Amino acid sequence: MESPTLADWVGDVRSFTGHQWQRKPAVFTPEKLASPFDLDALDAAFDTGLLRTPYLEMVRSTKVTVPPEAYTTSRTVNGITYHGFADRAKVLALLGVGATLLLRCVDQWHHPTGELVARLSEELDRRVEAFFFVTPAGGQGLAVHRDDADVFVLQAAGRKTWYVHDAPTAADWTPGELPDDEHSPRLLHSVLEPGSVLYVPRGFAHRAVGAAGLSAHLSLTIRDISVPDLRAALEQRLTDGLDLPARPLGEAAIDDSCAALLDHVRTRLDTIEPEDLRLAARAAQARAAQAEAAAENAERAETFAEAARTWEGGGTGAGRAGLASVSRTWRRLRDAARTTH
Repeated sequence: MESPTLADWVGDVRSFTGHQWQRKPAVFTPEKLASPFDLDALDAAFDTGLLRTPYLEMVRSTKVTVPPEAYTTSRTVNGITYHGFADRAKVLALLGVGATLLLRCVDQWHHPTGELVARLSEELDRRVEAFFFVTPAGGQGLAVHRDDADVFVLQAAGRKTWYVHDAPTAADWTPGELPDDEHSPRLLHSVLEPGSVLYVPRGFAHRAVGAAGLSAHLSLTIRDISVPDLRAALEQRLTDGLDLPARPLGEAAIDDSCAALLDHVRTRLDTIEPEDLRLAARAAQARAAQAEAAAENAERAETFAEAARTWEGGGTGAGRAGLASVSRTWRRLRDAARTTH
């Protein structure tokens, strides 16, 4: 099944971008739209026995840290003990007393979620990450907080009550939990049902409380450019076309490079507009995301089953080349061992 598009969630994309995007929160009720990751997928992840920290965490809004050993177990492999493997019985016990299960970067290890994230990232031209929360009725995993990202919430199971507050009033706001003396006006109070979609703009404070059953939702965080991104883009634009020796020899050559660099920057600076800088920063972010996706696709380019069929058929791909290299190394080691005895 093909991953949904933004229009599948919000309906009229033009209306959404003109009225809600980065302006105000909104709840949508698309027809027959399900989260690619749900409680069945969660059970399947536990069944593999390979789910472990830092991909899972148990959290509480009461600022009480849940230690990893409270929800993980250790295993001995080849005589060595490894820690941090998810323990379903421990996780369920902690859920029973009000803790929330948080799964990080689900797109990195769950293929359908990864496909959704890749499609959304391409559509929005921004970096996207996926997180999954499971909360018992009355439970709250995180206190009211601000995220440095726009967020889409896909309700997967149970019901969850959401409270979304206003944007920060100061330009130098920081993400994270709100100070005790900050009371931003509430903009939205809604109970999400399975299939509902909530949009929270970047920086808007919010919290969620389990309303009924075992509530689960997938959060898709959409990262936008920051001042460091703009600085990097500015440096790139200012130095485009500059041809200087990388290692000037002597003080005179260094002074000449300084003068040439300053002259070039002054000339370039007059040609750069704010929109140019914004577009350059977004383009750099998109290239980084594409490079990361290409690297992941390259790793998935050949499955073990495909490699087996290639090798059985006498193929000359990387697999056989790799075997040949191993074989040559083995012969050299074997011959060296014979000459020393």
